[in-house]
Amino acid sequence: MSRGGRDALNLFDASATDESRSSEVWTVSDLNRAVRGLLEGGLSALWVQGEVANWTRARSGHRYFTLKDDRAQLRCVMWRRDAARLPADPEEGMRVRAFGSPTLYEARGEYQLSVRRLEGEGEEGLWRLAFERLRSRLQEEGLLDPARKRALPRIPRSVGVVTSPTGAALRDILSVIGRRAPWTRVVIRGTRVQGEGSAEEIAAAIEILGKSGEVEVIVVGRGGGSIEDLWAFNEEPVARAISSCPVPVVSAVGHEVDVTISDLVADLRAPTPSAAGEAVVPDGTSLLDFLTSARPRLVRALRSGTERRRNRVEEARGRLERGIRRAVEPGRVGLERRMDRLAPAWRGTFAPAAVRVDSGAVRLTSAVRAIVRRRGERLGSLAGQVNALSPLSTLRRGYAIPLGPGDVVLRRASEFRDSAEFQLRVVDGRIRCETKSVEEEGR
Repeated sequence: MSRGGRDALNLFDASATDESRSSEVWTVSDLNRAVRGLLEGGLSALWVQGEVANWTRARSGHRYFTLKDDRAQLRCVMWRRDAARLPADPEEGMRVRAFGSPTLYEARGEYQLSVRRLEGEGEEGLWRLAFERLRSRLQEEGLLDPARKRALPRIPRSVGVVTSPTGAALRDILSVIGRRAPWTRVVIRGTRVQGEGSAEEIAAAIEILGKSGEVEVIVVGRGGGSIEDLWAFNEEPVARAISSCPVPVVSAVGHEVDVTISDLVADLRAPTPSAAGEAVVPDGTSLLDFLTSARPRLVRALRSGTERRRNRVEEARGRLERGIRRAVEPGRVGLERRMDRLAPAWRGTFAPAAVRVDSGAVRLTSAVRAIVRRRGERLGSLAGQVNALSPLSTLRRGYAIPLGPGDVVLRRASEFRDSAEFQLRVVDGRIRCETKSVEEEGR
């Protein structure tokens, strides 16, 4: 045992005589060291509650403050490593609780609490404070203005995803996109989604995907968790990256009840990662139905437009003829003589115009019919491409798809269980089945 520790035991030993305690002169350093050892060895870490006063952020990153109540106060220190985990500095007078160990600062002989963790009053005190501070600042800058929100592309060819490459959120997004729009290309940028430095990684991933020119919309998010787990999506770097991204961003963080800063800044907030997958791509079956029904509507619309133009040409021609008759028929007297005199003028002036009107009507009718034919052929080609990509085209050729619980596609024999129920999806319905036995074949 060191001298300081050994002498501290004698110093505070009630059985020691006054002479034994005064037989040696202590230095101030020895005494403070002994008292520190007694404090740190005699009291374990504990929670202390009080109001914050004199909060100071040192250049070193340490925090110094005072905890007080109506009868006493306690000096506190929070070292840089622990202070780095604070979501925000508390406000003056805020009620908090601190977890730490009593100790003595030997150089000054000052009794203090070495704080490892600091929490605001209420479960989300400091976290909520940091959230509201950033939200207010971004709102003042106009980044939360609904007018900034951009519409998502209706049928994107490629979708970017920023999330953990090993998380359930990525599996959910890929599953939904694969089921609804299997022709869509998905570009994944994996990052950490919690912990120190994760916000900077997420922001960098959004920036890289947005500037790559390879995606038309980006989904950023993760699965559920505590407010501390989700905190990376409440940090300013992520908010700035979303707001400056050149393509629309969908935020899908946690569950429906969780709201983060990234949700507020993004062009669309999805309550879950699965909902984000549904939001960014159309349903293939519905799209095929739409294209199939759109063709006759387009044909009817083009025919109706052609008929209206033809009617307008006929009406104009009729007005022209009536105007000509009124101009060349002044009365019954001398009609034949006047008509004979005007006949050359009729043929020289109005006949060419009538011929041009007839010719224009023929050309207009021909052009409209050509447009209708070309657009009909293009629509038929698009419908054929979508039909070829649709899972239903496979079913129409006589195949069936086995589906497990939750419509999960069963692809391997190992995914079937004896006596377990499943469904066969055929082109016009579903068939309930039961597994009698499973025999796996080697590849």
